[in-house]
Amino acid sequence: MPALALLRYPDPRLHRPVPPSAADAATAELARDLLDTLASVRAIGLTGPHVGRAIRLAVIRPSLDAAPVTYLNPEVVWASPETARHREGSVAMPGVDEEVERPARVRVRYRDLDGSARETEADGFLAACLQHEVDQLDGVFWIDRLSRLRRERLLKRFAKAQRQ
Repeated sequence: MPALALLRYPDPRLHRPVPPSAADAATAELARDLLDTLASVRAIGLTGPHVGRAIRLAVIRPSLDAAPVTYLNPEVVWASPETARHREGSVAMPGVDEEVERPARVRVRYRDLDGSARETEADGFLAACLQHEVDQLDGVFWIDRLSRLRRERLLKRFAKAQRQ
């Protein structure tokens, strides 16, 4: 199956919060399409909003050799007071990345595609990935986590990269 078309920053749909979604056939089909797209663009994570769909669904593969995991209606239910910095970027803003500071550990509650409740704890890079994708589903684009100055510099680098 061909990859889904990805939205590009500054598409306003990247800033819209997504309400909880049903575990149904349409969601399962989107999950399969997101997994195919994730593999074809060699991304770490994708959400429904990345492809213009208001479905609260994320797929994450923290390394290219890891099996991807699908998260329906994920929410961060606990975050550690300790923080860590990781480089982040987005398929919606190719060619740029920046360090983002986030809680070092999180607990995420979600559903699998059968609708069963799940919970996972993560630290390190996976914790950053989960927070990044949950933010996206909450309408918070990753650059919103940067200071105004760092965001402005990144936007200039992105504009320059798009012209090349």
